[in-house]
Amino acid sequence: MVQVYFHCSNTEGTLIDRYGTAVSNLTEARDRASQIMRSMILTPSNEDWRDWVIHVSDDDGEEIFDLPFTAMLGKPH
Repeated sequence: MVQVYFHCSNTEGTLIDRYGTAVSNLTEARDRASQIMRSMILTPSNEDWRDWVIHVSDDDGEEIFDLPFTAMLGKPH
C-alpha cells in the first residue's frame, strides 16, 4: 500500500488533499480519483467543473498522473 494525494485545481486555484488515501495500485488510485471527481460534480453548486483537473501525487509530492474532469463530463460543444 502507498499513500497518494488527490489535489484538484483549475486556473483560479488548488484544493489540497492533506490526508491522502492508501491504495494498492494505479487502478485503485484512478478509481478513487474518479470517485472524488464524481462527488464534486454531483455536489450542487454553480461551478463549471470542465476546467478542473485532479492531480494524483505520491508521498514525495511527485505527480503520478492527472485526470481532467472533462474525462467524465466531456467537452462543451
